[in-house]
Amino acid sequence: MAKEIKFPDILAKKSFLGPLSKWLVLSVLVLVGIIVIVNNRGDSYAGWPAWYFVLPSVVSLIAENAVKMWAVKKYSHKIPLYALDVVLLLIITIFTDGSLISTFYIVILSEFYIGQESLSGNIAMGASSIGSFIVTLLLSGYFRGDAVNFGTVISNAFNDLILLVLHFLIVNFTIQIYRKNREIAAAMDELSESNRELKRLNEEHKTLAVLEERQRIAKDIHDTAGHSITTVIMQTEAARLVIDRDPEDAKKKISAANLQAKHALEELRESVHLLSGATEHMTVRESLLSIARESMDGTDIAVRCSVDDVELSDAKRRFLCNTLKEGISNGLRHGGATAFLFELKQEGENLRFLLSDNGCGMAQSELEEGFGLSGMRARAEALGGEISFVTERDEGFEIHITLPLDGKRSGEET
Repeated sequence: MAKEIKFPDILAKKSFLGPLSKWLVLSVLVLVGIIVIVNNRGDSYAGWPAWYFVLPSVVSLIAENAVKMWAVKKYSHKIPLYALDVVLLLIITIFTDGSLISTFYIVILSEFYIGQESLSGNIAMGASSIGSFIVTLLLSGYFRGDAVNFGTVISNAFNDLILLVLHFLIVNFTIQIYRKNREIAAAMDELSESNRELKRLNEEHKTLAVLEERQRIAKDIHDTAGHSITTVIMQTEAARLVIDRDPEDAKKKISAANLQAKHALEELRESVHLLSGATEHMTVRESLLSIARESMDGTDIAVRCSVDDVELSDAKRRFLCNTLKEGISNGLRHGGATAFLFELKQEGENLRFLLSDNGCGMAQSELEEGFGLSGMRARAEALGGEISFVTERDEGFEIHITLPLDGKRSGEET
């Protein structure tokens, strides 16, 4: 059984935040934290050194983000940690001059943007972070006792807000390009794999087709050539039994056996050519006329032919050739025929085959389809055609076949 081709979901991974990206984000966060602590080491708040509050807040912020990146996998479990980020940033903002706070936001947001697959989630997080940043500035001013004015806060933080917006656009645009490239690369890999699989299946199909063709040819050899040789044996045996009392009848039987032997030899040669891969160079018309001439050679029978030159598949060509051979042999053997009329004509999109003899015939009701006739019928139907046999006592025997046409035609008569 052929292996099923599977196409895995190339969007199954929800994050492509690798160890290198995590270490990079954490390193930037540490660096910014150190700068904030150093820049505000001499400040004080209500008589207390500012770094008393800034240092633990920065350390907590860094540790909490490390836990968020390495220990927490589900987004729902990270939500409280993002809320804690806002609280810690508020504390840092209150006890510092407020510089680099937007940088903290940018670093933390970078980790979030990279770790999410949904652009809509990044948009929501970016918008809420800008809102949190503004609220943090307002609250820090309130706790420091500064005059809180929304317009002033926006004006003072305008550059920071522009940086947050640009950061959102650049990072998300880059992420989307990266993800699309990843999807395309994955799809190309899948396409290459499926192409390799299709090539393998095609090779298997070709091998099976060759084996089936060889089995069919072997069956043809067994059915047609074997049957013909058996008939030759029976005819020569019958001729031996009557040769003394009826020489003329014996002569007819020997002639029929001779013709049957020629056909059997031709069938064997054709099968050998097919097995060896040899190409048949004769046209359909030439092949059929050759059979007719061979049937008349060395015998007293006459075959009148009218054959159109048509293009047919190998299967239909072999079927018509074998039917003509079998029909002539049957007419000689069973009907004592001495003359045949053979026609192969194109009629529209179909091909009409007629073989008629002047043998003794039989009543139509007495006709029984034996091995040869039933084989003809099965093969005609397998090729999409129809076959019928017409006979009357003392009026000979006719074989009518209609097949769908494969190619073009040019008529000729001999």
